[in-house]
Amino acid sequence: MTQGVNRQWSSPYRSRSGMILGVCKGLAEYFDFSLFGMRVLTCILLVFSGVWPIIVLYFLAAVLMKPEPVVPLKTEGEQEFYNSYASSRRMALHRLKRTYDNLDRRIQQIESIVTSREYDWERRLNE
Repeated sequence: MTQGVNRQWSSPYRSRSGMILGVCKGLAEYFDFSLFGMRVLTCILLVFSGVWPIIVLYFLAAVLMKPEPVVPLKTEGEQEFYNSYASSRRMALHRLKRTYDNLDRRIQQIESIVTSREYDWERRLNE
């Protein structure tokens, strides 16, 4: 799953290498339960509760659970960004745009300082 991420602020993810949609494998990894045991439990619930309720719950879980990140998340900031991206791509794009706008503004400030007449290139190069 996501090594390095503190479970206190992480949530279960659908596994990208699961059998059907990765729900059982994702839940097994999150709760430190064996994958075989999780699949057996799902099959037992499927048989004893009727087929449709468990199938509906399984697909509902697949829709609600975010897919496992491709790259392991190491910090809370990375976790927050991934959750915002997986929840709302529009919100994540706005966050990226805001970040790059701030960087662009800072670069423009640096350029205005360096290209101003007051900046003494000769004195800086000869030091």
